Parts: sequence; C-alpha cells; structure tokens
Amino acid sequence: MVESKQFPCCGVIMAQPIKFSLAQCRVSGILLHPSSLPSRFGIGSIGARARRFVDFLADTGQQIWQVLPLGPTGFGNSPYMCYSAMAGNPLLISLESIRDYGFLSDDDFHGVPDFSSDRVDFDAVIQYKMPLLRKACNNFMQYASHDYREAFNAFCYQKGYWLDDYALFMALKLDQNNLPWNQWEPELAHRKPEMLEKARFRLADEITFQKYIQFEFSRQWTELKQYANSRGVFIVGDIPIYVAHDSADVWSRPENFSLDARTGEPAMMAGVPPDYFSATGQLWGNPIYNWARLQKTGFKWWIERFRALLDYVDYIRIDHFRGFESFWAVPKGAPNAMKGRWIQARGRAFFEALRQELGDLPVMAEDLGVITPEVDALRDRFDFPGMKVLQFAFGSDPANPFLPFNYVRNCVVYTGTHDNDTTVGWFEKANDYERSNLLSYIGGVAEDGVHWDLIRLALSSIANVAILPLQDVLGLGSEARMNFPSVAEGNWGWRFHMEDLTHESQDRLRHLTRLLGRAPLHW
Repeated sequence: MVESKQFPCCGVIMAQPIKFSLAQCRVSGILLHPSSLPSRFGIGSIGARARRFVDFLADTGQQIWQVLPLGPTGFGNSPYMCYSAMAGNPLLISLESIRDYGFLSDDDFHGVPDFSSDRVDFDAVIQYKMPLLRKACNNFMQYASHDYREAFNAFCYQKGYWLDDYALFMALKLDQNNLPWNQWEPELAHRKPEMLEKARFRLADEITFQKYIQFEFSRQWTELKQYANSRGVFIVGDIPIYVAHDSADVWSRPENFSLDARTGEPAMMAGVPPDYFSATGQLWGNPIYNWARLQKTGFKWWIERFRALLDYVDYIRIDHFRGFESFWAVPKGAPNAMKGRWIQARGRAFFEALRQELGDLPVMAEDLGVITPEVDALRDRFDFPGMKVLQFAFGSDPANPFLPFNYVRNCVVYTGTHDNDTTVGWFEKANDYERSNLLSYIGGVAEDGVHWDLIRLALSSIANVAILPLQDVLGLGSEARMNFPSVAEGNWGWRFHMEDLTHESQDRLRHLTRLLGRAPLHW
C-alpha cells in the first residue's frame, strides 16, 4: 500500500456561481453522458479522460457539457431509473484516481477483462469494479490520513439528510437478495424503528462502504467540475421528474408518493399517452406523487433534491417538465399507457417555493410531448427556456414549432436528444415527406454530411443555447443511438473512442461556433 495523499478539500461540494444566464447568452455545448467516455475498465469514468473531454469542449468553444442523470442505476441500467434521486453512480468512479490517492495499486489492475470499447457491458463492469471499490474502502478505513478521514466524516454529516437512508437502503437491498423494497421482510419494508436499528448494527460495514463510495464519487466529481469551470465549461445536469419505485426515496418517504398501502406497489403509475415515440404511449411504472402531501411540507423533499443536484451541476434540465402542470396517471396493472388520465399538479406553488429558497433558478425545461397553453404559461412564468428538436421540424407544416424560424430566443435547440436516433440514422429512416421538406429547407445535403447540415441549422438559429449530441458531431449512425424509449433493456451502452474526435471535426466545430456567434467572449 502506497502512502496516501492529503485530501485537498473538505469533501463537500459547494455550488459554483452561475457564470451566465441561459435565458440571455448565446452559447453552445455537447450532450454526452460520462458512461460513454473511453476507459479500459468497460465504462467511462469521471477521471483523466473526462478532463480530456473538457479540454475538447473548451478548445472548440463549447461552454456547456450536458449529462444525463448521475444516479446509481437500477433496472435496465437506465439513468432515469435510479436507486436514489440524490446519490452518484459508483460505476462512474475512476479507479485510477483512487490509485493515485493510494487506496489501490497498479497490481490491483492486473487481469483487467477484455471489455468492449464500443458498448458498456453493465453486468461485467459491476462484477469487476465493485470488488475493487470494496478493497479501496477497506484500505481507506485502515490507511487514510487524519485530514482525509475528517473530510469523510464531514461529508457523511452534511449529506446525512439523504445519505443515511440511501446507505441503509442499499445495504438492506443486498441483504434481502436484491429484491424490491416492498418484497422485503414486512418490518423492514415498513421501516419499523427497532428493526432498522438492528439492521444498522448488523450491516454496519456495508453501510460504511455505501457511504465511502458516495464520498469518493463526490470527491472526483468536485475535481472534474472545478476543472471544467476553470476552462469556461459549465455542466447541465438532468433531473427526472419521477423516481424509481425501488429506490431509497420511495422506501424512506412513502408518504410523498401514491402507493397501495397494503402491497407498497404504485397505486397509479406514471407515463405519457401515445406520442411520437410510441403508439401505445410510454408506461414508465414509477409511482406518481402525492402533491397535496408534498405541498403541506413546503415541498421539502423536492427542494432537497434540487439542492443536492446543484452541488454537482451549474444548470438543471428538468425532464418531463409538463408533469409539473399536470401528469398522465395510469391505473395499477395496466398493460400500456393508453388508458390513463391527466391530473393537476402543483408546479406553480412548487417553483415559487423553490425560487424563494434558491433565488434565480438555473433551469431549462424539457417541454416536449403533449404541451398545452397552461404548460407554456408555467414555463414562461419562471422564464425557463424550453426545448426545440430539429428532428421533429420537418414532418408537418410551416406552423411546426420546431422549425427554426418559429423559435424565440429563450430556448435550447438540439439536433436530437438521448431519446432520438442520431441525425444520420434519422435521415436514413426518414419518410419521403420529411426528407423532401428537409432538403428543400437546407437546399440539399452538403459535402460534409447531413449531420453537419443540422448542426449548422442549430448553431445558426436564434436560440440562445444550442446543444449537440456527440454522436452527431462524429457523424455516427443508428448503431450509436443511446436510448430507444419504451424498450426496457439494451440501452445506454454506447461509447466512443478519443481518436474519433478528429482534427477535421474539431476544426469544423470550432469554426462554426465562432462564425455563428456562440464562442466565448474574447475567444
């Protein structure tokens, strides 16, 4: 065991000052989840390769790095179905960074499996990384310096409002054969105090491990975020409106959700009606909120959730923003989302309370899908920029709100999102009507490819913010798609190689960013 370094900070992330307003400044950025970064350990991490990606962003004039939710993924490995709304995903922890602090050594990396460099094999990654994280935890507890241990203790104390329940939940989940919490022993499922106290004593080592990996995630993300901010790159995080049923949030605060009192299952399930992505709608299965109860508490849990995420990011994209105005609720046991109903939410009261607590809200609203004037009014009341997706622009008439000449400045334009095909894949599959409209709009596909045509459309639009999936900058096809909505498994695995970022593509992106007025001032 090598001598450990002194920990450079207290271990608690402090929110960075906001450098510009999304509603006012003309900027651009890249959408890429850290799991897609290159790494020899089967999944991207938040170590040195992440800093190299930040360098690419800064060197091409990008001021935003947008990521997907950062939580510990559960069923289907979806970042939108996490075991916690506030914890970090331990699979994103850099093992090399732990080694550099002295709690692993190069010998621990002998015999690294032959992981694919193109896709994440989540099961194989879990089998490899988790034992090494456990070893690092054991070494930390034995060899960490006094200052480092104090930083760990400070982190556990200051984050205890979510960390204590999360660590106990994960320890119990392992102890209960990984079953969903409502299938645990009844005394544990219903949080009987005497049983929880016994579990804390019996599972103390596992609870410590769960807290350690959250501390380590926090330390590494702090360093990455500070580095990004120092290079003029700011991070947009993602907050899913719903949380997974099998999560520490629902188990520890069931009163906040609509649950069957007898079984603990969702009494009503979240989703959306039939839409662009699915003829039968999307049945997510998450429990809907008990908004009346949340409002009685002053929306405390929601405010805690925003505070926790703002420790990690500079701006927040709210996924499924329309659910704060009204939401689609589907009866328990329904086979799809077709037979749901709209129920009024408490979004205005919530955002008023959130603004009173946090001041100006660094928020963008994912306002796609079935949008009503009431949803628009809620978004505009708080000056949140909405979203425009170019892949949706060419399937109807000139009133289509996704056509660039219909934009307002206070919006965020994407060529596509994590739920879309790549631009190249979309164009190959587009129907004749869409394809004809696009070609008429842009005057034909340019020599550098249709993906650059849509990138130019996005960057040249009046939208204050333009964000491009990295797959589109690289000109990749459907093999690089991140997610197929309504398909439960096989998503989220795409990865790229650093050499894919060619000098040609970087030069083109840099040139367009400067030419179209999105580069940093004095750049």
